[in-house]
Amino acid sequence: MRALSDTDLFRVWESGYRLHPLDRALVTLGAALPETPVQRLADWPLGRRNKALLELRCACFGSGIHGWAACPGCAEKLEFEIDARVLSGAASQDADEPQEPIVVNSRAFRLPTSRDLAGAATVSDSRSTAVHIIDGCRIQADENAAWSEAEIAEIEQRMASADPLAEIRLKLDCPACGLQWEESLDIGSFLWEEIEARARRLVLAVHTLASAYGWTEAEILSLSENRRALYLELAQS
Repeated sequence: MRALSDTDLFRVWESGYRLHPLDRALVTLGAALPETPVQRLADWPLGRRNKALLELRCACFGSGIHGWAACPGCAEKLEFEIDARVLSGAASQDADEPQEPIVVNSRAFRLPTSRDLAGAATVSDSRSTAVHIIDGCRIQADENAAWSEAEIAEIEQRMASADPLAEIRLKLDCPACGLQWEESLDIGSFLWEEIEARARRLVLAVHTLASAYGWTEAEILSLSENRRALYLELAQS
């Protein structure tokens, strides 16, 4: 895993800003892992993908994740701060280790991937989405299975236990009304928002310094962040 330079972040943003969030996450990872084809990244279990995104986030923006959520009870705005390294350590096993199939009622399943989520993206309701993913993850499926609610719940629970980083859930407590609830953190979308914000700041910096000094975009992006900030201060004074 390598940290992305400003030039890399610029290119990632330009490549991904029109894509679906699932594809943006893969494009971002692909830039940090150029030796791994994006098609192979799409077949990683979601926990492995999220762990890699957390590690990339630490490398590019530091480990502290600052965010906010609205309390579903009273709409109070809550700020939170978490450590991406702590979240990354939530995996129960090494991401590179082979995962044993999940077996429920003699049916074997692999863990869901980004490709599975993409395939279910157009499904309208939560139950149909779950069935679509379960069907796609079944190993050696040979018939159209009918899934009971109990089976769906057990498969989902077993998958979540086997891949705890597949869905990152934050436990929050509202100081205003006392409500406790869980909020989902989509690390791919969160990281993308930071990349987009960084790219927009870089566009402004390039415009300002190119106008002031006649430098090219490549020359401006090659500057260290501290030197670029000093030149921006001079150009804007």
